[in-house]
Amino acid sequence: LVFPEIPGLPFDPYRGELYSGGELYAGLETGSYETVPDARIYAWLSHRYGAGAHDALNAALSSTLHDHAIGARLESQIRDGALAHAPLVGVMGGHAQQRGSDGYATAARLGYALSGAGFIVATGGGPGAMEAANLGAYLGAGSTENLAEALEMLAVEPGFASSVTRWARAAARVRERWPVGLANLGIPTWFYGHEPPNMFATHIAKYFANATREAVLLEKCSGGIVFMPGAAGTVQEIFQDACENFYGAAGSISPMVLVGVDYWTRTLPAYPLLVDLARGRAMEDMVFLVDEPSEAVRILVELNDGSISGVRGLA
Repeated sequence: LVFPEIPGLPFDPYRGELYSGGELYAGLETGSYETVPDARIYAWLSHRYGAGAHDALNAALSSTLHDHAIGARLESQIRDGALAHAPLVGVMGGHAQQRGSDGYATAARLGYALSGAGFIVATGGGPGAMEAANLGAYLGAGSTENLAEALEMLAVEPGFASSVTRWARAAARVRERWPVGLANLGIPTWFYGHEPPNMFATHIAKYFANATREAVLLEKCSGGIVFMPGAAGTVQEIFQDACENFYGAAGSISPMVLVGVDYWTRTLPAYPLLVDLARGRAMEDMVFLVDEPSEAVRILVELNDGSISGVRGLA
């Protein structure tokens, strides 16, 4: 069976590799963000059903084939590729955390500590706390001074709302300063294409279907998930993960660590409900609430001690 070429696509639906920041942002050094592949694919997605039924069918077919190919490649990378040497630990948190803020720095230090402990960090691949965690993981083999310098370099462009081009170029300068980093994963989606992917994930599994992306991200984080303060998306991820753990067998439960006692008990009181939900289930001893990211790392190291090889891959 020979699959046909589908005309008019700004992407390869049969691609055999995950994305990289360099590929998604190709041409950024001389042009605006709107000209790079990531933006052009989002523009195609935004208008894909506007030219008639035949084009709509091609669009649905091509995006589904693409997501299947990305999923297969991600699975192979986790099974026996660059992401196979240690458990994946997810870091979830708000996309609105600004560079230069305390919350952004905390997420970066969390990613740095997790990577330094031997885990592979996985995030939703977007801006805010996700970018910060990928940044910290990327620089996990270096000194804390390197991380502090990178945070200062990024703080000159706090957010992407005013200019994605300037925001992305600041990240590109950090990547140029430290061209080699530890392997880590981002799983963003073009469904939220107005939120650009970050450049610090060395392996990017970008999907069209957000539901697929959410399910894959939670499924692959066998080492546990750390939930930083966030809004609706983070709360959804908490209870989507809780649902899987609630119905899972004892050996399939992954740890859930919420960071921010006041936030998760008063601002958005997800933790009390989570505890009530877990009571009497196999997940009961796998739900934690801490104030310090270092405590989250300690918990995950203890729970995954037999799974951490101490070998960390450069990318």
